[in-house]
Amino acid sequence: MTMTLPASVNHPAEALVLARIPAAVRERAAAVRLMVFDVDGVLTDGSLYYGESGELQKRFNALDGHGLRLLMEGGLTVALMTGRSGPIVARRAAELGIAEVMQGVRDKGSALAELAQRTGVQLNQAGYMGDDIIDLPAMQRAGFAASVPNAPGYVSQAAHWVSSQAGGSGAVRECCDLLLAAQGRLGAFLAAPGLLGPGAIQ
Repeated sequence: MTMTLPASVNHPAEALVLARIPAAVRERAAAVRLMVFDVDGVLTDGSLYYGESGELQKRFNALDGHGLRLLMEGGLTVALMTGRSGPIVARRAAELGIAEVMQGVRDKGSALAELAQRTGVQLNQAGYMGDDIIDLPAMQRAGFAASVPNAPGYVSQAAHWVSSQAGGSGAVRECCDLLLAAQGRLGAFLAAPGLLGPGAIQ
């Protein structure tokens, strides 16, 4: 079956990523300049691991990390926003070079609006990816709202797009690829796979 894609899609990988994405979603993704991600259940699988001494551990996905790096290399501002607080998220963000990290946030809708204003972005140019009730206010205010298939139905139905991969298992990378493809930026990375440099942290 032949798919009709926008003229801006110049690379076969972009066509592959966008093949089953509705035009309205592509348009929203193409407008994104600021992309904010929840952590637990989005960047992770939502599991909380506790050591014998009570220390908290979380598992991150290297593909997701690379996708976030690609978004930033592609000119988008990336931020992490979580209702929890702790050093693990700050460490992961530092590894990836993400400067905007908001922890202990209870009103994510207001926090997204404030971040957009501070970074000079309109809310219709802001994206948010979340998976739970606390994320709904931000998802409802964002121009591009994304979620994961393992989110409660009343959350995922509020999203413009839902990943096929679960949170912590490549959902963020899928979202990053969609944004880059919709903006005609993904092909450039495939044409120059060493753009991030050797040993880039994922």
